[in-house]
Amino acid sequence: MNKILFHNKIIRNPYFLPLVSLFFSAATLLLADRVLANNAVLRSIFACQAQGLGGAIPEITVWYDQGTNLSFLPTGETVRKVWLDDPSQVTLDFDGPMCVQFGQQASNTGDCENSAADVIHLRRIQKLSIPNLPNRDSTLLTVVTEGQGRRNLYTFRVLYSNGKPEYNTLTVYPGQPSSSSGQSSCVRANS
Repeated sequence: MNKILFHNKIIRNPYFLPLVSLFFSAATLLLADRVLANNAVLRSIFACQAQGLGGAIPEITVWYDQGTNLSFLPTGETVRKVWLDDPSQVTLDFDGPMCVQFGQQASNTGDCENSAADVIHLRRIQKLSIPNLPNRDSTLLTVVTEGQGRRNLYTFRVLYSNGKPEYNTLTVYPGQPSSSSGQSSCVRANS
């Protein structure tokens, strides 16, 4: 009988309901923050920007917590060749068959004529010790694609981060951004 009376006193306490409500609200906000962190946002760039036509090399960041995708799906282009200047901190994977070369004189692996990747997955790893490779805080990723009867060259500065991932995919879109002057913001005017 005492337990029932005690139980009734707690429920009738004017502070009980607001405290329980505050507790559940705080728990919901904490969970929502974790969900948003785990579902990091998509970043996008126009093809002309990724090709460096605006005068700047675009950046892509890789974290330890998760990989970062570089997607050419919207452009309709197929990745034909990839160079990573410093492979000591990043691994590469592809969503389709890719031709892989090991050194200039070594033989190719894979079907080089029928490479069919549209997405490159970059994953940060613990730094490997590679002789004669300088210690840098970034590297250059070069991608050659083919689509609509033409080849394109893209370059990205790959940055390393130890923090919480800010995004999981950088998507390259066809076309170019518009500017208020009517000129493309990707192509510099001649000086």
